[in-house]
Amino acid sequence: MEKKDLIETASLLTKPSDEASADYVSKGNKMVNMLNEKLSQRSDINHLIGERNLDMMFDNHQNHLRFMSSMFKDYNPVVFAETVLWVFRAYRSHGFKQTYWPAQLNNWVEIMKTELKPASFDEVYPFYHWMIVNTPHFSVMSD
Repeated sequence: MEKKDLIETASLLTKPSDEASADYVSKGNKMVNMLNEKLSQRSDINHLIGERNLDMMFDNHQNHLRFMSSMFKDYNPVVFAETVLWVFRAYRSHGFKQTYWPAQLNNWVEIMKTELKPASFDEVYPFYHWMIVNTPHFSVMSD
């Protein structure tokens, strides 16, 4: 898969409604705190993110919330794909492993299922599914 293919598949995603976006934003900090708690308690966390990178992981989760919130308000598939690739390169250079992203993204999904309204979740989930499904491609392209 090439970057143009990622962008093409990202172009198939539909921007969430204003209501779904507002639901995500309003519950965002709570979801970040829940994610930080869940991941920091994992026995394998240092293997996933490298030694002494807990604060960097917390920053990543907060930045993820901000970025996704901006994408849900003004979706741009090129920016979405390019930014995800940049994040993979940047964090992997600091010791984050490929296995961190499925752990992080799957936990985001589980948290969103419990915190977002069902209709909001249904609109937001495709973006997370796209990231989860394409994780192997992000890893290869960011090497």
